[in-house]
Amino acid sequence: MAWNFSHELRQWGPTSTPPITLPVARAYCAHVTRSHYENFTVVSVLLPRRLIRHFNAVYAYCRWSDDLADETSGGAETLRLLDWWRGELLTCYSGEPRHPVMVALRETIRRFDIPPEPFLNLLVAFTQDQHVKRYESFEQLLAYCRNSANPVGHLVLYLFECFDTKRAALSDEVCTGLQLANFWQDVVRDYAIGRVYLPSEDCDRFGVSEADIGAQRFTPQFRALMQFEVERARGFFDRGEALLPLLPRAARVDVDLFSRGGRAILSAIERANYDVLTRRPEVGKFEKVKLLFGASLARVLG
Repeated sequence: MAWNFSHELRQWGPTSTPPITLPVARAYCAHVTRSHYENFTVVSVLLPRRLIRHFNAVYAYCRWSDDLADETSGGAETLRLLDWWRGELLTCYSGEPRHPVMVALRETIRRFDIPPEPFLNLLVAFTQDQHVKRYESFEQLLAYCRNSANPVGHLVLYLFECFDTKRAALSDEVCTGLQLANFWQDVVRDYAIGRVYLPSEDCDRFGVSEADIGAQRFTPQFRALMQFEVERARGFFDRGEALLPLLPRAARVDVDLFSRGGRAILSAIERANYDVLTRRPEVGKFEKVKLLFGASLARVLG
């Protein structure tokens, strides 16, 4: 069944609190994961079977958080729902959760001793999206990524039981790179919902106006800007490569797949001559199979 968040919110939102058993909660999180195309990179076929239900729980939490921010009416109502969701999360640590995602997530939190900060930081970013629609500097954008992307990498490290300060810092490089790659791929989609993630200082430097973005005018100036941003994003993946040898073998293949996927987006933008305004650069199915094969081969070869 296709994902319809309005239906999910009616069934499982603030006004609905039916008792949920752990098996039902696990099944629901698996349904959320299967209902989204992104699960190619979230729960790959190479993930250890013992971790799948825990990745499903974490993904379902992230999916619900994202949809509460982007698929609701916005403004005060969205902020109210995000605040409700924050309260539901805190019940995983100090009470008895009732939402199916939280029932499953509490099992994961206890099993891997995950602190609340990564989950809460994601909500900080989603709340920020309701207030901040433009970024003056790249440093401001990086500060946003610290909450919107980097906590996901920390959660992955916790699930593979290898979180520490050094690995977390390198994971941040990969996750920020992924976030930037997605921003550059989705300039038009983001503009359609009122957001511009291209830093104003970069646009000014290259002579690109917001009017150019809104009119989808692909100019030589915009091409130069996007080439600069793609190369800058690639640098995050380059620095993050040092993480792989520090990970348990079971974790390497999925983290490698994340990184390969981000690099593939950047390559797709390059193949499109950096034109992300008149068409959205895509990573095709064949390319995704190649990525999966490459990550599998790396695992076999150690």
